[in-house]
Amino acid sequence: MVAVGRSFFGRPVLAQLLTARLPRAVAPSLVPAKAYATRAAQATFGNSRFASTFPDKANQMERVCAILSSKGYIPQALIENEVSWFYGNLGISDLYFKVESSETIAEHVLSLYSAKISADVKHENVLDINLEKATDTNAVLIHTNIPGIGSVSGKNYERLIDEKFLDAHATSEAPWRLESYRSDSVQAQGSPYTSHLRSYFLNRCNFPNPGAENTGDIRLLSDPTFSEAMTEVTEKIYTSVLKQVFEQTGPVIEVHDVHNSQEKRLVIGFRTGSAEKFLSAISDLYKHYGLRASRKFVEPFSNGATIFSVYLGPSLKKDARPFDYCIGQVAKEISLLFCLPHTPFQETVKSGQLCVQEASYAYTNWIFAQHFLNRLGKEYTTLQSVLDTRNNDHNEVLSKIKKRLRSEVFTREFILDVMKMYPELVRLSYAAFAAVHQVDRSSTLSATKALSEAEISEIIRKTTSNAQEAMIFESFLTFNKHVLKTNFYKSNKVALSYRIDPAFLPNVEYPQPLFGMFLVVGNEFRGFHLRFRDIARGGIRVVKSRNREAYSINLRNLFDENYGLANTQQRKNKDIPEGGSKGTILLNPDQQGDPKRAFDKYVDSILDLVIPQAANGTMVDRLGKPEILFFGPDEGTADYMDWASQHARKRGATFWKAFTTGKSQSMGGIPHDTYGMTTRSVHQYVLGILRKLEIDESSITKMQMGGPDGDLGSNEILISKDNTIGIVDGSGVVYDPAGLNRSEIERLARERKMINHFDVDKLSAKGFRVLLDDTNVTLPDGTVVDNGLKFRNEFHLNPLSSADLFVPCGGRPEAVDISNVHQMFNADGTPRFKYVVEGANLFITQEARLKLESAGVILFKDASANKGGVTSSSLEVLAALSFKDAEFKEHMTVKNGVVPAFYADYVKGVQEFVESCATMEFECLWREQQRTGLPRSILSDQLSLGIVKLNEELRQTTLWENEGLRRVVLAEAFPKILLDKIGLDALLERVPESYVQAIFGSFLASRFVYKYGTEPSQFAFFEFLSPYFAKVEGKK
Repeated sequence: MVAVGRSFFGRPVLAQLLTARLPRAVAPSLVPAKAYATRAAQATFGNSRFASTFPDKANQMERVCAILSSKGYIPQALIENEVSWFYGNLGISDLYFKVESSETIAEHVLSLYSAKISADVKHENVLDINLEKATDTNAVLIHTNIPGIGSVSGKNYERLIDEKFLDAHATSEAPWRLESYRSDSVQAQGSPYTSHLRSYFLNRCNFPNPGAENTGDIRLLSDPTFSEAMTEVTEKIYTSVLKQVFEQTGPVIEVHDVHNSQEKRLVIGFRTGSAEKFLSAISDLYKHYGLRASRKFVEPFSNGATIFSVYLGPSLKKDARPFDYCIGQVAKEISLLFCLPHTPFQETVKSGQLCVQEASYAYTNWIFAQHFLNRLGKEYTTLQSVLDTRNNDHNEVLSKIKKRLRSEVFTREFILDVMKMYPELVRLSYAAFAAVHQVDRSSTLSATKALSEAEISEIIRKTTSNAQEAMIFESFLTFNKHVLKTNFYKSNKVALSYRIDPAFLPNVEYPQPLFGMFLVVGNEFRGFHLRFRDIARGGIRVVKSRNREAYSINLRNLFDENYGLANTQQRKNKDIPEGGSKGTILLNPDQQGDPKRAFDKYVDSILDLVIPQAANGTMVDRLGKPEILFFGPDEGTADYMDWASQHARKRGATFWKAFTTGKSQSMGGIPHDTYGMTTRSVHQYVLGILRKLEIDESSITKMQMGGPDGDLGSNEILISKDNTIGIVDGSGVVYDPAGLNRSEIERLARERKMINHFDVDKLSAKGFRVLLDDTNVTLPDGTVVDNGLKFRNEFHLNPLSSADLFVPCGGRPEAVDISNVHQMFNADGTPRFKYVVEGANLFITQEARLKLESAGVILFKDASANKGGVTSSSLEVLAALSFKDAEFKEHMTVKNGVVPAFYADYVKGVQEFVESCATMEFECLWREQQRTGLPRSILSDQLSLGIVKLNEELRQTTLWENEGLRRVVLAEAFPKILLDKIGLDALLERVPESYVQAIFGSFLASRFVYKYGTEPSQFAFFEFLSPYFAKVEGKK
């Protein structure tokens, strides 16, 4: 194999030119160069999308001959024949001859001459050809290729082209366009050599109108090389596809006949950057069916769209399946490749062990098994029943055992290896999945018969070699059994989504049963959405990983963290009609730089399953009822809420106005950070403690996790009057025992900047700042910090982190647990903090909270303190449901900085409601703790569960059916400003009844428990309702 030119794959150039005379046996047929040149110059590529050729080909051939003659490596008598053979027999596009210089072409001719000699010496009858050249603006690759056959081993040229040129991360400048051609034969008359060549020509686009918006004239959006040579047929097809690309989220896939040819033209349009490794994935797909591609084109456009075009011919195999069937399958499976272009199962597709559908199904089950195979088992249940869960030491043992059991046995690598060992079991499980969820069974590609769960289980038992292997494939059956709906067979999806019945989750690990569960699998991420009630609310957070070790930890904890966050949300939502939910998006290790793309795909894929018209006859709905989800902002997604709402509207969701909260004011949102909604709830607990203990806020010291760049952290700085001595955020630690300069931290809070922007000149002699990347830093007390990242991550456990008040406003879940809570105490056993108000969700585990409270710490947990954001979001949704579109635009949207009077008053009312709910719960918890002596962390859960349980019980009573009572209660439950503006009758007409009923129940339940506590008397509820019934009687 001989390569000429600078290799764009990073290996050294090989140009071994042999000077020996070419043996007669390998000489090409003698064709005069000038005579052939005329014929070659007139040649075209049949039904190509281009209508022109290279007119200067004949003259160029003469120049190439002259260059070769001057070099002297090829005998003079053979030069014209070698050049003629190169121009006429290799099937190389005229584009190559147009863009390459005569000198480069001469080098390539010389390389092929060398390859012939090498093959003759080795007694081979196939030429191994590999020509490469690249510059900053163009690249050429020509190599030997066997049509319709994918190579499992060896270099994957198209994968490398994907990575180096076509993928989004490789195109920081103008994108690359590609033309690729395959020759039918390279054998010259009288020559023993046969080879097929595949040529690739890449050029950076030179758009005449960079960044141009959509227009009816495709020529204004395309590279001049394309637009000048484009045929009418291509123009018509591409114009139509470009229009569709921006009307939908997923790929546009079309198949067209080719005039005077048995080939089919596969055209795929999508938004630039939304797919990676797509060229190589498509090749793997059509080769799986034995199809041949004569030409391939990748054409980016300046409006942000890209179109792939592939000309496919039938397989040459005698036993090949019908061509039309194969084309149909390729077109259908393209959408799966768009979602998952390359997975660890790609090699099984190349080898023919699995088809694309089976490989995509296997990848999903690989992910499913990672999260749900490492369960605790009966042994843990037995141990839990023996130990006393009220004992902190016992809880510590259980916690350590749980973490160890979760991380052992079923590693990702082990699961993957086992799945690859038994492809027949994958096919068998997929056949059962397809039998349920594939609507059009007539196009089923798998010949595997769909068996029952019991039959498959028996085959798994007999086929696998041990219990661990069997458990992996049993998880496939669990997955199949509990998938209620999926977009797997939808043609224009962007990621795979599954609505799953969570009933398979073990009660011992997840005692609070979930109502609904979504699993989303994309090329850049995996994600979950969990909710505890049909109507539920919660944020969507993006989980990033600093390195692969951090990714492994995040992956292992992803589902449990999601469950814990949703469960906390369920307890926080006690004052509002919605239950608790949460969504998590874990970015893959190599996809940390574009969370927005992952978020977009996550949202769009879930919408596939909740918008009725999205099914479009491609989904089997085993759930059998409509669902509405409500998303809110969380870590890494605060800026994405506008897009999600507008996207839901574009896709036809009737609930689009209420789909997301935390939107910008121009869309009627009430931004939590702008109005400090979350902080208003958290800080009420701080003020409540100080009020009860009669302490002046300015006299206390405070340690804060979560910096001035975040919502909760910045507003906590701005709303408080304490003496803050330390702040930890994403950039590092700033600390001053004398107190951080108040004006400086307020400046950072207003500007939303992290503490790496803190002016260190404003620190006292004992103050310091340590950033993440700092090493070997000496603190004022002489302590040496070896690693800034480690110091930041553990500073809340550092003895320096001591103050009257600790307010975590950020940080990872379980930062304080039973294994490290002892570090929250001084050497004499006294706690380093007197008061803890947990603003960040799940920052402290329940066992650790109890340990702190037993030492006398006054602690209020997240489920009580951090509920201002969800309360605000609920009222934001209520306004969206209450107003008609025109009214909503008039009264709830801020345009050009002009705030409608109603909006301003409504926001003020929301703030007052948030503070009121926080104060009511604080007073109840303080009172109940004094009455019972129980830890507030326990009482908080009892309070939440009491309200949730009573709410559920109220739904089973006839109270809702009492219209008089209903109207009296709702007149108090609805915000007064909405009642004054719209009226109760209009609200009852516009807001969905299920939502109004939830308002009715949550209002009565929360007010009753706040007033009468967790252990009311048997007559308390009657006493509570008496004033309402009195009002009903008074209205008669």
